[in-house]
Amino acid sequence: MANASRYFEKQNRLGPLEIVFWLATLLPFVVAPAYLQLASQIAITALFALSLDLILGYAGIVSLGHAAYFGVGAYTAGLLAKHGWGEPLSSLLVAGALAGIVGYLTSHIIVRFRHLALIMLTLGLGLLLYEAANSASWLTGGADGLQGVRIRPLFETLKFDLYGRTAYAYSLAVLFACFLVSRRIIHSPFGLALRGIRENALRMPAIGAPSRAHLCKVYTIAAIIAGAAGALLAQTTETVSLEVLSFGRSADVLVILILGGAGRLYGGLLGAIVYMVARDQFAGINPQYWYFWIGLLLVAVVMFLPNGILGGFAKFFPPKD
Repeated sequence: MANASRYFEKQNRLGPLEIVFWLATLLPFVVAPAYLQLASQIAITALFALSLDLILGYAGIVSLGHAAYFGVGAYTAGLLAKHGWGEPLSSLLVAGALAGIVGYLTSHIIVRFRHLALIMLTLGLGLLLYEAANSASWLTGGADGLQGVRIRPLFETLKFDLYGRTAYAYSLAVLFACFLVSRRIIHSPFGLALRGIRENALRMPAIGAPSRAHLCKVYTIAAIIAGAAGALLAQTTETVSLEVLSFGRSADVLVILILGGAGRLYGGLLGAIVYMVARDQFAGINPQYWYFWIGLLLVAVVMFLPNGILGGFAKFFPPKD
């Protein structure tokens, strides 16, 4: 037991390369202050990808409707701000909690299915929520988006302005906190059980691991983190549209995870950086056909780095995960 505790403690320590990575996330404040808004969007997308990695990379739950929880978080934060509760931190917690409740309720259906049925089920749930939000225009604003979102300054002093300093610092802090929590979860007996369920869900109950209960827990945690990411988007942009619930957002985060490498924690973070920067550059070069170049990038990664960018680097820098 003591050896196991030491093992998990060691796994949860940040290595030298990881420290360098997180210090490098501060560089935009100095090197590229004009791109802080983009940097905040990358941090939010990375947080969303991290939530998907927990269920896909570690538990084997393939989802094409993960934007449902992202959207719940975004609309919760937006509606709270619209009706006078614009304090960022408390509304972030409420948004994450509500997304977690929705995730917990839907998890009991999700965990009963695998493979193609699971993909279709998650897609269907995502589309149902999208159409529900579209129909409830009296609440969500429908296709016109939610109007009147006003976020108060962070700690009553730091305003969310066009320069993006507060937005990036806030998003980065939430990303780092959620990353540490996710890392603690993965490098624990619960995390090991999740990987066992991913490899063989039928055998795990035979050794005393309640597969469905574990899957419900991690799905709920992932929904909370996705909801927090959605709330960050609503707070830093002061806008909420139906796009936060769209299939396109679910597909994009799946592409991001494939690019970076699923089941590695840093895969979603690296994938978000590559995808968002590439999208920004390709859209600047060719605004109409930038998806062509994204598709070409994805094909190249899948062909030459089937385990993602981090998977390709693994032989040089073996990951701790």
